[in-house]
Amino acid sequence: MIRFDSDYMAGAHHEVLEALVATNMELTVGYGNDPYTAETKALIREKCGQPDADVMFLVGGTQTNATAIDGILARHEGVLAAESGHIAVHESGAIEASGHKVLTLPHYDGKVSAEDVDNYISEFYADATYQHMVAPGMLYISQPTEYGTLYSLKELEALSATCHKHNIPLYIDGARMAYGLKAEGADFTLRDIARLADVFYVGGTKCGTLFGEALVVTNRKLLANLFPLVKQHGALLAKGRLLGVQFGALFSNGLYERIGEHAVRLAVRLREAMRRAGYEVVIESPTNQQFFRLPNDVVDRLHESVSFDYWGPRGQSESVVRFVTSWASTDEDIITLEHLLG
Repeated sequence: MIRFDSDYMAGAHHEVLEALVATNMELTVGYGNDPYTAETKALIREKCGQPDADVMFLVGGTQTNATAIDGILARHEGVLAAESGHIAVHESGAIEASGHKVLTLPHYDGKVSAEDVDNYISEFYADATYQHMVAPGMLYISQPTEYGTLYSLKELEALSATCHKHNIPLYIDGARMAYGLKAEGADFTLRDIARLADVFYVGGTKCGTLFGEALVVTNRKLLANLFPLVKQHGALLAKGRLLGVQFGALFSNGLYERIGEHAVRLAVRLREAMRRAGYEVVIESPTNQQFFRLPNDVVDRLHESVSFDYWGPRGQSESVVRFVTSWASTDEDIITLEHLLG
């Protein structure tokens, strides 16, 4: 069975594991107060071009989103997000569980527009009864989106400008950032993300680590008491060194970039194989998530040898499915799939 279900199915990239093994028997203080974590934080600040940014490591993406969003928002505020956004659909109400509403916006292949953000906030405060409603206190986007699509640099700049016009922060979920940075046509850099976002995170769980996300706070006024906030959310790892070591490996020797390039290259091969077989590409995604419309008999036949997800409910005669490549996908996986497609 070859697996294209998601990008966190394998354990960790061997270079990450080697770094963990090499430091395994060292005794260091906990909670990220060790030398490895300090070095890695400095490395991430340098990569982002933000020497004064706060960096905090958390275990998972939902945990990171819930902690950051709860910390940023006032009690009467909610978070703007695409109606397809991860926090609106696939986080089991984690944001609402902390007392904050997800305020959904229309999406365009997973993306929100600066115009819609501007209109929502302007119309909210134009309503004389706005104090009785949940106020839009920040904007959440993901790069790449849930549909594997990317915001262009121009779109990111427009969203950032709109947020700052209305005095709300821009928060970027970077769970799959590696695959976005190395996508064909990507015109933004990690430094652009850091320049335009007030808070963002660089994903490790889906990009080569056993677990972990690196939260970067460029506007430190928003999360001035980050350490106790993370602790309150049960997100502070006692063996914090494990996160520092993993991200140290990820951001050394170009590993993060190599992981992104590898997965995107295989995703493009997979997409072209589907096209050659005559199947519809549903979304033009340049990243490691690919979406196709397949006849149900083809889905059933492929599922005998290949694991992948439905994207929504199974249709009567055909269904939309998602294939995801990762750092652990291989050329042999794609060759096998090509043979199965005929």
